[in-house]
Amino acid sequence: MPHDIYLAAVTDKNLELVLKVLPAIIVILAASAVCGRLAILVKQPRVLGEMIAGVLLGPTFFGALFPETQKAVFPVEVKPILYVLSTIGLTLFMFLVGAGMDHGSAHGARQGRQAATLAISGVVPSLLLGFGAGYLLYDRLSRPDVGTPEFAFFVGGALSITAFPMLARILYERRLQNTMLGRMTLLGASIDDAAAWCFLAVLSAVHAKAGVWHAFRTVGLAAVFAAFMLLVVSKWLRPLGNHVERTGRFGYDQMYLVIGIVVLSGYFTDYIGIYSVFGGFIAGLAMPRNSAFREALHGRMMDLVCVLLLPVFFAFSGLNTRLNGLAGWGMVLPFLLILAAGFAGKYFGCAFAMKAAGFSWRESYAVGGLMNARGLMILIFINIGLAQEMITQDVFSLLVLVAVITTAAAMPLYRWALPERIEKQLGGTPGMHAPLPDISARVDQDVEASERRSPAGSHPG
Repeated sequence: MPHDIYLAAVTDKNLELVLKVLPAIIVILAASAVCGRLAILVKQPRVLGEMIAGVLLGPTFFGALFPETQKAVFPVEVKPILYVLSTIGLTLFMFLVGAGMDHGSAHGARQGRQAATLAISGVVPSLLLGFGAGYLLYDRLSRPDVGTPEFAFFVGGALSITAFPMLARILYERRLQNTMLGRMTLLGASIDDAAAWCFLAVLSAVHAKAGVWHAFRTVGLAAVFAAFMLLVVSKWLRPLGNHVERTGRFGYDQMYLVIGIVVLSGYFTDYIGIYSVFGGFIAGLAMPRNSAFREALHGRMMDLVCVLLLPVFFAFSGLNTRLNGLAGWGMVLPFLLILAAGFAGKYFGCAFAMKAAGFSWRESYAVGGLMNARGLMILIFINIGLAQEMITQDVFSLLVLVAVITTAAAMPLYRWALPERIEKQLGGTPGMHAPLPDISARVDQDVEASERRSPAGSHPG
């Protein structure tokens, strides 16, 4: 029998491919689990460890030390499979992020305006400083077939993004989600990321080589799609949310409908040239806002997406990251310029906006530190740019480093600004858990003690 299996493995091309893909996934899961646990031990979010695991599996570490072994684990024919799995995982993850956003409640007009100001203060300075850095570095870093404004705006757009799931998780773990600071920051970050994805959609449309008319057509179709999902489909789905709220059941029939909507949305946006994650995100925003529905949805889907599919995405990103090619002053100075532009724009822009809204300097700098984290979101952004040939692998690798550093700095900056003794004075009352789905247990502060305190229905990391 073993001999027959071996012969089948040789003669059956499909089985041969499976026997190559499964070991690659096992290695990815093992590396992600180990690095994620190490990150938690040093009081960092699990996502940081998994991002680093992806880089270590790439040519910078694994490929440099054991080149033949790395080629055997990640042969050329396996990479397209990893790309498909990572695309499915990203589409589903962005769907869950959209479904978890509490965009239906602004907590009052005044707080809504403050949150919008915070979002603008986080996006505009980073976008402008990033544009300036991209403009200065265009001749050195850009692809020759990409125009200067397009390249500069891509760098600015990448730097303007915020790791909304990480921010949500940290505030939730700190019991600050019901405070004015917590509510305003969550709403501001959600607006921030929504704007970034819309901006990327426009960049993707402009980058299409079919001319200006095609770009306007793509943007117009994306706008029609978003309006249809948010104004029409969301109303059609309200009875589904009410049913789950009333009965407490979220069965296979409901899952078929939800997954079908996500896949169709991703297919449509891919078809018009914007990328499937945008479709997944809009599909998530169109989901019912009932807390029971959102908790059931995340409880059913988040485990598979977070434990299996997103680590594949980190590994696929790592396979495209070549940090050993960035040595020397020729790349160090561009990296420092991009990092400084991203840090200053987001950190100080958000901090000054919070101070202008009446918060203390400590609270303002704490929010600036959290909003400056980019986590998984920037990796999605730059992977789309690399796939659509808007940036080179060197720029991709530089921005991966920015993602790692800003994510690692988020919690130290937060703790420096708000030590625990001051944090307790902000009004975060233990036990006042808002019905915020744990959309980021795998990308955020994954502390075991807090996981045991999580309410029923949240994802246990």
